[in-house]
Amino acid sequence: MTGMDDSLERPPYLMAGLVALGALLLYIVTLAPTTQFWDTSEYIAAAYVLGIPHPPGNPLFVLLAHVWGLVPWAAAYATRINLFAAATSAVAAGCWFLIGERWLRPIVPGTWPRRLAALAGAILSATAFTVWNQSVVNEKVYTVSLASIALVLWLIVRWGDQSSAERRDHHLLVIVYILALTATNHLMGLLVGPAVLVYVLYTDPKALFNPRFIVAALVVGAVGVSVWTFLYIRAHFYPAINEGEPTTWVALKAVLNREQYGKPPVFERQATLVAQLGMWVQYFTWQWGHDWSPAVRSGLGMVFGALGVLGAWRHWNADKRSAMAMTALVGTLTLLLIFYLNFKYGYSEYPDKPQLPREVRERDYFFIASYAIWGLWVAMGLATLMEWVTEAFADREPDAGRRWLLSTPVLLVALVPLFGNRLTASRAGETLARDFAVDMLQSVEPYGVLVTAGDNDTFPLWYAQEVEGIRQDVTVLNLSLGNTDWYLRQMQRRPVFPFDSARAPAIYQGRTWPRPTGPVLDMTEGQLDSLLPYYPLEEKTSIKLGCRTQACPPDEHPIVTTLDPGLMGRQYLERADVVVLKAISANRGKRPIYFSRTVGMYADQFGLTAYVEGQGFARKLHYEPLASSDTIQAIGNLGYANIPRSTALMFGVYHASTAAKPRPRGWIDRPSEGIPALYGLMYQAFSEVVKTKDPALAAQARALADSIFKNTSYAERVVD
Repeated sequence: MTGMDDSLERPPYLMAGLVALGALLLYIVTLAPTTQFWDTSEYIAAAYVLGIPHPPGNPLFVLLAHVWGLVPWAAAYATRINLFAAATSAVAAGCWFLIGERWLRPIVPGTWPRRLAALAGAILSATAFTVWNQSVVNEKVYTVSLASIALVLWLIVRWGDQSSAERRDHHLLVIVYILALTATNHLMGLLVGPAVLVYVLYTDPKALFNPRFIVAALVVGAVGVSVWTFLYIRAHFYPAINEGEPTTWVALKAVLNREQYGKPPVFERQATLVAQLGMWVQYFTWQWGHDWSPAVRSGLGMVFGALGVLGAWRHWNADKRSAMAMTALVGTLTLLLIFYLNFKYGYSEYPDKPQLPREVRERDYFFIASYAIWGLWVAMGLATLMEWVTEAFADREPDAGRRWLLSTPVLLVALVPLFGNRLTASRAGETLARDFAVDMLQSVEPYGVLVTAGDNDTFPLWYAQEVEGIRQDVTVLNLSLGNTDWYLRQMQRRPVFPFDSARAPAIYQGRTWPRPTGPVLDMTEGQLDSLLPYYPLEEKTSIKLGCRTQACPPDEHPIVTTLDPGLMGRQYLERADVVVLKAISANRGKRPIYFSRTVGMYADQFGLTAYVEGQGFARKLHYEPLASSDTIQAIGNLGYANIPRSTALMFGVYHASTAAKPRPRGWIDRPSEGIPALYGLMYQAFSEVVKTKDPALAAQARALADSIFKNTSYAERVVD
């Protein structure tokens, strides 16, 4: 069998440990100090409360991260969980080194030149943009999957190197157990399965058909996947984050199958297959020099793509068994995964065709493992160049070992991603998501109900409330999740936390705020469940809001408004719309209702423009029409705003300096730049309102707005 003699050399575990430590130190230096946008806040908060994040629930991650977070690695809980992502990715880097070193043995005979080539592969895998960027923040669960893929691949390589006399089933059973276990983190971890199968079938296919092994594999597999029962058990304790609420087997099945997202079958393509493959290629060009211009990125993509292809060719010539396994893994993590994911057109793909249905954000993180393992083939490509160099020096230098050492400068190419991604992959010092969450919550009066739109204006609020205990008295009503039955039940069950004036702005101190009793909606659980997904609205319909009873007592002047399909842009109300309208009526005199500015003109679509007063980032609903005054002023398309309240918030509470701080490459994640842009728009509009009465304050606001816009693409659209 190819490579049997190579297997006799002991694996360099000490150096692998140093490689993992080096990767960890790099990630620590560039680590996010707190939560970030997208799913980061949700997962950190879920780990903290031992809850259930969005489907498929990821129970293994929640359990591991919860235990990890109990250890005081850092003072801030979010930093600890971000460190968990760094640690798991660093483990993967150590495994890539071991795998690369083993597979390079038929190619590079010298120990240290080979280890340096393997080190180059590990560096490439660890510093590829997506790997690095996802390893410095716990945005997803994929670094755990990355570590499990790398570990399983290394274990099967070691199993394959054993002689038939030494080979034991328990090595395969460990692999089966890890595969079953990693499935409860995310199904991505199973994608190493075809590579394992290739290794086993090529090495010893009889091992798979041993009856004792089959029975044992079923047992250990069942033990591994039993972690899924955590979802069912924990859901019955109704943690603060209980997405999908899998308290029944039907609900559990729906969570595991991700039915909430309603994705079409894989044969019903959401974009052309060419476009979906093109998305992967686009992200591939990001991996090797994301700090630099698109032209340089494309050039580096071709260079590292060619080196990987060269490495694959050399791999096949050196060791067909491992080459077959590697090819199966690359194919699974690219072609098969792309087909299965069935994405819409990429967020930044085909910029000249804005009409295409697009993903709401860049999806490169789904391909984190494919970009990581490509580093192994690039390392083999570099090793092939080393071979050619040694052959070229054969006449000048008779010592083969010295020739190999002379060829090692070729490996410096592996440092390109380290320098080319150091700015955009790093999240060091980035605190805007956390600061925005605090600013948004502090915009709301005690015990308020805050209507939000989606992930980036909601998940950070969950983090601030559940992990840092900031303004837990505020109830968040998310419009997207408001269309699900489980979220409404969760909102209704949420206890009324006392308002903590000591951690609130001065504008809310010095007075008594009555603590409401009862849930946000005057509805039973049965009534909630009976709400329909949609309610037809074919013509203008007048409604009354703000009456606690249908008769509407004389002392209660209702909001009389019209639901206009033309103004709303659709001929139906969603369940979330009905919930918001019911919350307005149910909470008159109990809780203030606020609309986050991130929901845009949502309140205006219901004809409520004259009733909502801007207070910084939020708009408070009044039950009487507003009128302009010294305090209340109309600010263009931002509607009415309370100038004294907004001034107190914007210059005494908000973290505008965080949004305005210089960023060498601007705001990297374009899909989330609406948040920093919101700061800029608010301060810009404010400067226009106060420029006559307070020129100095107006100048300060404008300076902040200009600094913020410099970080975003809005700089191209804002005209002085």
